[in-house]
Amino acid sequence: MEDKVLRKLFLGFIQIHILHHAKDHPIFGVWMLEELKEHGYTISSGTLYPILHSMEADGLLDKEEKNVDGKIRKYYTTTEKGNLVLQEARKKAYELFKEIKN
Repeated sequence: MEDKVLRKLFLGFIQIHILHHAKDHPIFGVWMLEELKEHGYTISSGTLYPILHSMEADGLLDKEEKNVDGKIRKYYTTTEKGNLVLQEARKKAYELFKEIKN
């Protein structure tokens, strides 16, 4: 299957993944890249950071900048809207999984 088609399809999964982890604890880009890699998603920082910025602009994530070893690291957590979107996405994902598992 064409990579471009799969990437478009998996973008939603990646966003759900981001919301899931950002709800549990603050996340940052490099950590999220490694987490996604563990689940079979191979994306670059040039792909991830625009996703994070877009999710922040959409009101799904809050960003806090911290100085870590002399460098500014951006940590993201879910907003209330992000939590609600995640809750709805979980319901839809569960329904979809039940339908396609066989």
